[in-house]
Amino acid sequence: MSDITPPFPFRWRHGNRFRLLIDGATFFPAMLDAIAGARRQILLEMYLIESGRIATRFIDALTAAAHRGVRVCLLLDGFGCRGFNAVDRDRLQAHGIKLVLYNPLQFGALRRNLFRDHRKLLVVDDSHAFVGGAGISDMFDAEVQPNLHWHDAMVEIQGPLVADWQAVFAHNWAHWATAPTIAVDATGNKMGTQAGRVSLAGTDAHPTIKRTLVQRIARAGQRVWLATGYFVPSWKLRRRLARAARRGVDVRLLLPGPHTDHPAVRHAGRRFYRRLLLAGVRIYEYQPRFQHAKVALIDDWVAVGSSNLDRWNLRWNLEANQEIDAPDFAAATVEMFTADFAASHEYHAQTWGRRSWVSHVAERFWGAVDRWLDRHARR
Repeated sequence: MSDITPPFPFRWRHGNRFRLLIDGATFFPAMLDAIAGARRQILLEMYLIESGRIATRFIDALTAAAHRGVRVCLLLDGFGCRGFNAVDRDRLQAHGIKLVLYNPLQFGALRRNLFRDHRKLLVVDDSHAFVGGAGISDMFDAEVQPNLHWHDAMVEIQGPLVADWQAVFAHNWAHWATAPTIAVDATGNKMGTQAGRVSLAGTDAHPTIKRTLVQRIARAGQRVWLATGYFVPSWKLRRRLARAARRGVDVRLLLPGPHTDHPAVRHAGRRFYRRLLLAGVRIYEYQPRFQHAKVALIDDWVAVGSSNLDRWNLRWNLEANQEIDAPDFAAATVEMFTADFAASHEYHAQTWGRRSWVSHVAERFWGAVDRWLDRHARR
């Protein structure tokens, strides 16, 4: 076990450079390029990883790095890696790569199995970190899924914040690995002028994601634009969104449309639309593909990461977001949202009740299931 204790809660750090990476055709090459340039250490913490074309590209890059003498450590969620086959796992380990599972599934341990590592984090040396909502899966690959590849976003980080992301990985690694501890560069090199902070959920040390989001919404003066792949928000979050809209803030939600991997979750979340629409919240459902990104834009503050607006995520999962306070990065985020809103269907309070009876029934049924699960999960 390691004695590494990250500085919870993390502080704001200046001197960083951020780059918003949209969709797999952009973020996968950037991540693979960083791996190709690694000299000392690669840390990969991943919820979803599935054998296929994209996984093979990462395996090739990671094994090549190991041959160069780079230390490679993989921390994979015990549930999210079920589609990562034994051949691929053996290939990694045959090259000396350390592969550790977070909370392996146990028969009969129903409550314990709910706890998952939902983070998506890559740290290369002390130079690059990547954080976002995408997994290593062909679901995000436009070549394999030309019309239906999942829409997501990652952020590339350079600067002092890379050290904080090393500490996040090292802290979790120490609880699950028997391998040596992770080296953490406590300082980091300044690479730009942008400010940011690491934000976490699901830890026992000052989780900040939900608290920060609620506080930011309460103080918003211009806009609250939120994108999420799964929308089952808490009562407190719904109330904050409604209050912000009523005081004149431009509140918009970018949510999945007909393309989703969990239709039941979509129906359960849609039962909240009516009251939010009546309060003045604008709701958009993305039409072309599955909207899987987790991005918050509140005035000029941005958060990109793994955390959905889903009370289940925030209760059971380890989550990780990158907070950014930089007008130029906010401008890039506005461009992304604007393009996504244009590709979405907007619902209105006056017409929301006209949807089909099938939708009404599905929302009532899955809403009841959600409430039942929520009550029993609290016991």
